Amino acid sequence: MLQSKTRWRLAPFDLEEEARATGLARSLALPPLVARLLVRRGYDRVESAKRFLNGGVECLHDPFLLKGMREAVERIQAAVRQDERVRIYGDYDCDGVSSTTLMTYLFTRLGLNFDYYIPHRTLEGYGLNKAALRAAADIGVTLIVTVDTGISAVEEIAYAKELGIDIVVTDHHEPPYVLPNAYAIINPKQEDCGYPFKGLAGVGVAFKLAQALLGEPPAEWTDVVALGTIADLMPLIDENRILVKLGLEQLRLTDKPGFRALAEVGGIDLATIQSTNVAFGMAPRINAAGRLEHAKLSVGLLTATDHDAAAADAFQLDLLNKQRQQIVDVIVSEAQEMWEAKCKAAEEAGKPAPSVIVLAGEGWNVGVVGIVASKLIERYYKPTIILGMDGETGKCKGSARSIEGYDLHAALTECDELLDHYGGHQAAAGMTLYKEHLPAFEERLGMLADSWLTEEDWIPKTSIDLSCKMEDATLRVREQLALLEPFGIGNEAPKLLLTGITLTDRKSMGKESKHLKLAISGQGKMLDAVCFGSGHLTERLAHGAAIELVGELSVNEWNGQRKAQFMVSDLRVPHIQLFDRRADSDCESAGALLKLIQAGRYAEAAVLVPGSAWIDAAESADGRPVGLPVMTYDDLARQGRVRCAHLFVWGKPGSADKLSRAIASCEGLEAVHLLYDERKAKSIFPTREQFGQLYQLLRRECPLPEEGISKQLALKLNGTDDVITFMLKVFTELEFIHTDQGYIRLSPVTGKKELSHSAAYRDAQRKFEANEVLSAPAKVLADWIVSQAQHSLLHLNEGVVGS
Repeated sequence: MLQSKTRWRLAPFDLEEEARATGLARSLALPPLVARLLVRRGYDRVESAKRFLNGGVECLHDPFLLKGMREAVERIQAAVRQDERVRIYGDYDCDGVSSTTLMTYLFTRLGLNFDYYIPHRTLEGYGLNKAALRAAADIGVTLIVTVDTGISAVEEIAYAKELGIDIVVTDHHEPPYVLPNAYAIINPKQEDCGYPFKGLAGVGVAFKLAQALLGEPPAEWTDVVALGTIADLMPLIDENRILVKLGLEQLRLTDKPGFRALAEVGGIDLATIQSTNVAFGMAPRINAAGRLEHAKLSVGLLTATDHDAAAADAFQLDLLNKQRQQIVDVIVSEAQEMWEAKCKAAEEAGKPAPSVIVLAGEGWNVGVVGIVASKLIERYYKPTIILGMDGETGKCKGSARSIEGYDLHAALTECDELLDHYGGHQAAAGMTLYKEHLPAFEERLGMLADSWLTEEDWIPKTSIDLSCKMEDATLRVREQLALLEPFGIGNEAPKLLLTGITLTDRKSMGKESKHLKLAISGQGKMLDAVCFGSGHLTERLAHGAAIELVGELSVNEWNGQRKAQFMVSDLRVPHIQLFDRRADSDCESAGALLKLIQAGRYAEAAVLVPGSAWIDAAESADGRPVGLPVMTYDDLARQGRVRCAHLFVWGKPGSADKLSRAIASCEGLEAVHLLYDERKAKSIFPTREQFGQLYQLLRRECPLPEEGISKQLALKLNGTDDVITFMLKVFTELEFIHTDQGYIRLSPVTGKKELSHSAAYRDAQRKFEANEVLSAPAKVLADWIVSQAQHSLLHLNEGVVGS
């Protein structure tokens, strides 16, 4: 048995859904698996499925449905006519850079007199600031168009108005209760905005402004929209799906120097680019500039018209990204130490660990704290806020990442009086506050978590789309699933539960053996599976285990060959596993036992030995104790049920019955490790042919002196004394022979008698058959162990019901 690391959620596929999937498959000529996935994701009608699969620019919404769009368009058109000086005011993350880039494309086409401004993350922080507005006024700027920012800038926009600057806000973040008094605000999340899709990224809102000003959707700019939308983790549904799909098509054919240079340094083949390449290859490099230096380097790359200049910028971004990775590693290490110390202090004070992770470090680079927060969530699964602190002023700037069920924006709103500034959405946010407010901030966030979250919310969840068998895990099926691309937030790559499979091999791979590669079989087919970051499970998976995998079906391309493989996100073994080391030449040595246990670092484990002499050997293995409880079968019987996940059977059990009772005594048993040589002291039960050979010998040579007869007959029949003694006892019970005056004599034959008529024969045969399982092949023995555990559980359940 091996527990999954997350809680699996697979909703049953009912008859009505099955009927809808069948109808979709028939109407749209879709593979059944694709049709079932469409139904599972809510596209269960022909029209909605068609739009999802094939929707293009014709399916984009009217941009003038956005509140504030008409006023924004009129103001920008006036700026064109009057040749006003206009400034784009952007943000330093990838969405902000993409939005700024798209707006430069637009304003260049409109012929505006413009420039752009992105604040420095460390020196200025997020959003509009008065110093930047004052500088804009000083050079004659009369109109500022914000992108991916501005919705919370109430004071700053009021100040701009005093300076004679009109502000058009385009943003997608959660609006505050009080909105700024801007000339126009375009944000689909405004309470009274009737726009049908609320999930646009900042660059998506900028695209809608471009569509309104140009009179048609500028499809040639969707590559930039795809970059910002994917990077900002926006849901790839509705308009976002259309824009990203079109954007990926643009990227595959792009001649833009910036994108080509970015792909080259990232090792990305533009001809086959997918959303994952953008998310993990392009976006981190674009983000790196704003995190460590200034985002204008990224805007310069995306707006470049010269290939050499673009290549130089891309090279610089790649170096910054590598530097960013090193900084993240250092801060993650420091943050983990800080958190574990905080948990230990809470334990010593008799208190639970805080429900929300709030950590502030002096000198931590505020440009990477969001990444650090994400990494800590992966490890601890708690809402996490990481802040960089100024040692002189005590001012803390940070980023937050959340878990399902904990709304960060709502939580920060509850802490409004403790914060200088904050913004974001349910899953991610940023904030600024002072050091003296950190304890109250942490306490308030923790209280909200305890109030909002249930016990189940603290367990990571994996939502599974469908259960499938090996017959579905083929290259053809993976190619069919490509109909659902692009994948991302809100339209994840299908999570499949693969069952009915057997583990045929497993090995660790990669640097420091961090990853796990599995070979699985089922229905006469073989498949490779890869599980990143799970190399430590190599010794926890037994050959031949019936394993269940959750993950994604993918394609492995190597040396021009393509084959299906399964990318595992979680796994489990639902039965007790057998680790069979009976064939190891030194399996019964104390050193081998010690080495095995220390390599696995097993918790809740025990060593079971045949007798007390083995305890002494274990406790002095290589001069070191094994570090686990060592007990005999009698010890275990006296204790009753004990908590034991891993049972090490060292030395051959006296009988199968003893091992069965031991298994029944272990509560929470996950695995049995056998360390004995099955060839030693193996029980030998004579065959009918051997009984016949002995009887014929007795017929020829009786009478024979009783004393020492077993040894003499064993020499003549190439047998053993104990086996001959047993057979003679059977013959005596069956009245084939008898003893008279110290001699063994044949008895008169009174009729045909079967060997099974002898009680000694029946008893020995029963014991032999029961104990033979201890030397049986691994599969037979594994099934027997599972059956003994199930029988024990059934017995316990019956006892509870009957009490």
